[in-house]
Amino acid sequence: MADAPPDPQIRLLRPGDDPDAQLDLSERAFGPGSAADRDQRVRSLSRLIAAGRYLGAFCDGRPAAGAAIQDMRQWWLGRPVPMAGVSSVKVAPEYRGRGIGRMLMTVLLDEIAAQGYPLSALFPATMPLYRSLGWELAGARDTVVIPARSLLRLVPPDARPPEAGTVPATGLRRAGPGDAEAVVAMLGRVHEAARDCGPITWDTDSAADWLADPGLYAYLAEDGFLAYRWQRGNQDLYAERAEAISARTARALWTQLGSHASIAERVYARTGPASAFWWLTRERDADIAHRSRWMLRVVDAPAAIAARGFPAATSLTVPLRITDEARPANAGRWRLTVAGGAGTLDPLGPDAPAGPAGSAGPVGPAVTLGARGLAALYAGAPLVTLRQAGLAAGGTAADDAALDAAFAATPYMLDAF
Repeated sequence: MADAPPDPQIRLLRPGDDPDAQLDLSERAFGPGSAADRDQRVRSLSRLIAAGRYLGAFCDGRPAAGAAIQDMRQWWLGRPVPMAGVSSVKVAPEYRGRGIGRMLMTVLLDEIAAQGYPLSALFPATMPLYRSLGWELAGARDTVVIPARSLLRLVPPDARPPEAGTVPATGLRRAGPGDAEAVVAMLGRVHEAARDCGPITWDTDSAADWLADPGLYAYLAEDGFLAYRWQRGNQDLYAERAEAISARTARALWTQLGSHASIAERVYARTGPASAFWWLTRERDADIAHRSRWMLRVVDAPAAIAARGFPAATSLTVPLRITDEARPANAGRWRLTVAGGAGTLDPLGPDAPAGPAGSAGPVGPAVTLGARGLAALYAGAPLVTLRQAGLAAGGTAADDAALDAAFAATPYMLDAF
């Protein structure tokens, strides 16, 4: 392979830059899409450039690489944390193997920090590059499949909730682009009520683009949201959302999908590991059809801890030592405190005592984490797993138990980006 170009220019794209050159780069990297896909890419790219969230690398004035920052909120134990979703990371075929991807991602991480995001997430095509800059595996995005007929008759409740009646409808109505703000707010209500970890909500403009897709059938309920499309003609349904707060609405949404059983053979759906879906079906005929993994990066450690939700009954004080070459502001000795459902991360001097779990007295060596270990801990990986993977060291058994209780989670996403 040739050496890296001497000094590629890496900068945020400006409205005057040629969007067709960036689309050409995307098509050479990912393959061409349909005309409708291209129109959607143009709208998305223009919006990202105008917002200052699209980074490009140029060699001799030609686009060599690019990546986008998506403005998102990621829910952690029912609290929304500002999160930069990294998408469309690409390098032109003729520039691959020359280090441009790493240069681009290094600048992108700095830009994410400058724009004030405590967290970043991405779906990796390959992991070594992202791990080298502090991203680590955090959760899954599952697509389940079930015969449509299996949703015709759901398991009856053992205890009927007060709001349940004989008809499962709860004010279900069609939703379109004009309902984008209401849809985003509804999904936020669902994730807050469920104390979810991992799902994201988009900005209103992106949600409006999604809802404008003529192939998407979207419905708002009083406390839920359903969105699905037909696949393989009319043989299958694909539910992109079936999210609800109440038992009555959850049944209504899955029942509506099942009502297509006279036409559709199967229902594919994006849903989480604790979705009521798994407890509503009568037989063992639901399965995971596809799973993809996503990675998390803690960009601003104190801000990420302050924004995250924690179990209200958990109380701890644990000393941490963080190493982070890419984000030196995260590095050093810290006191992690969790109480009343909230957390703080306060700096410690090199010789300052830090209280053990649940107290304020001095302790031995702090729990030591690199950027990858911190991301995995934030996402709920147990300390025994982190130690076995070489991502954590030091501390005590009491520290491990306290951290496991505070960060316990099974993170998932419903979106890809």
